[in-house]
Amino acid sequence: MTPTFVDTNILAYARDRRAHAKQVVAEGWLSALARRREGRISTQVLIEYYAVATHPQKLDLPAAAAQADCRALQAWEPVAPDSELFDSAWSMQERHGFSWWDALIVAAALRQDCSLLLTEDMQHGLVVDNRLTLVNPFASDAPLPPAAP
Repeated sequence: MTPTFVDTNILAYARDRRAHAKQVVAEGWLSALARRREGRISTQVLIEYYAVATHPQKLDLPAAAAQADCRALQAWEPVAPDSELFDSAWSMQERHGFSWWDALIVAAALRQDCSLLLTEDMQHGLVVDNRLTLVNPFASDAPLPPAAP
């Protein structure tokens, strides 16, 4: 099993009809991770997703649809912030220069023993702590979603 952490922007693109090419890629990854039970997120990602999903200038989804997405994503074992996650995020911030919010994402991915972190917002190809690779799934050299088990 290869747990893969999914950043907020990938979840949002899966619902964004305005960016068809990115929507197809994001949906492909989310479907594959759900089938294989390898998707991972954090409560931060759920909070950010809900805000983007219901914002009238962004996805503008009905609240009920965004809530249903968040409920379904609970199966992905969201990591909640605690003092240990904060310490890890501060370390990530110091060592790699991540923003606070990105450092929390990376720390949550590492806590869940993820080998990949799907994100459009961080440096594609960067390997953190010799075990987590940041992947922009929209990059021309990005790996494809895993095949069905």
